[in-house]
Amino acid sequence: MRFLWPEMLWTLLLVPILLAGYLWLLRRRMRVAAIAPDLSAIRLAQLGRRPFRRHIPPALCLAAITCGLIGSAGPSARVVLPADYMTLILAMDVSRSMLAEDVPPNRIKASQEAVKAFVEGLPKNVRVGLVTFAGTAQRAHGITDNRQDIYEAIDRFQLQRGTATGSGLLMALDMLLPDAGIKLESTVYGWETGGNPVSPDAQRDRASIAGAGGGGPSRADQASGPPGSYRSGAVVLLSDGRRTTGSDPVEAARLAARLGVRVHTVAFGTPEGFIPGFEGLSFYARVDEETLRQMAQVTQGEFFRASNATDLQGIYEHLATRIRLERQDTQIGALFAAAAMALTLLAIGLSLAWFRSMPVRA
Repeated sequence: MRFLWPEMLWTLLLVPILLAGYLWLLRRRMRVAAIAPDLSAIRLAQLGRRPFRRHIPPALCLAAITCGLIGSAGPSARVVLPADYMTLILAMDVSRSMLAEDVPPNRIKASQEAVKAFVEGLPKNVRVGLVTFAGTAQRAHGITDNRQDIYEAIDRFQLQRGTATGSGLLMALDMLLPDAGIKLESTVYGWETGGNPVSPDAQRDRASIAGAGGGGPSRADQASGPPGSYRSGAVVLLSDGRRTTGSDPVEAARLAARLGVRVHTVAFGTPEGFIPGFEGLSFYARVDEETLRQMAQVTQGEFFRASNATDLQGIYEHLATRIRLERQDTQIGALFAAAAMALTLLAIGLSLAWFRSMPVRA
């Protein structure tokens, strides 16, 4: 549980003070009873055979005060609520390493079938866009709610040399947030291996310029916030190899984090995977798990490891559930206020029913 105004929790010190005051009153009444035993006998007769009941209304009042003080601190908790994702961008690795046959029939075929099943299981209100990356990144299909168009685009994958993981993520971000000011001409199509594709300062300048030119704040300005704060869309990136060209994927993930976009990453393949080559030569295709894990952590997304088609299917099923339900920080101060009110009313009701007086006089 987190608190918006944690300094208000100091007011909880009033609770033991009030408890001490109540105990002092009880001891004072005991002294009075010792001086006037006749009055004490009358009081016990009024209470009947259950004298402990006189402590219940004050205890309820004390609990109500505690709930009210906690509620005044602005408590929040992570609860599971329906997610409001409306757009999902799939970034798929189509490098030649996807020909590896460690996942039968091969990685590309297995991933195509898993992704199509994933898209089919998404809620109908979620639109899907498709990006592929190898030596560079390209839009395989724009954002659409037509599932059949996405299936056909997946079936048209063409494998190429190279693995530009960072460029693929930048392309996905540009598709999700077209007003973010990402200059794909340099960062994706013309960026050399290594380097920072988009510095935070440059990105901030471009977002501001885009907002000024449009007569108002850009979508990037509206989306900017803490990592994972953008609730209208997310990116799911699958790769089976190490980045060999294009933008730095971790820097691209930092840009996604600054825009508040979650990036879920999937490392696909086994350490034994290899690519059939010419003249009987083969090349190992190892997955860069560390980079993919960093990309997910930076953006508050999830990292997954799939070594076979069954694992991949399970991962996409889990992600489909995440699209429907998501843990979110929710203010629960109203619950504490309601509990305080209910406890107060209960204390008053019991006191009137048992003693025909308010709790402070019980």
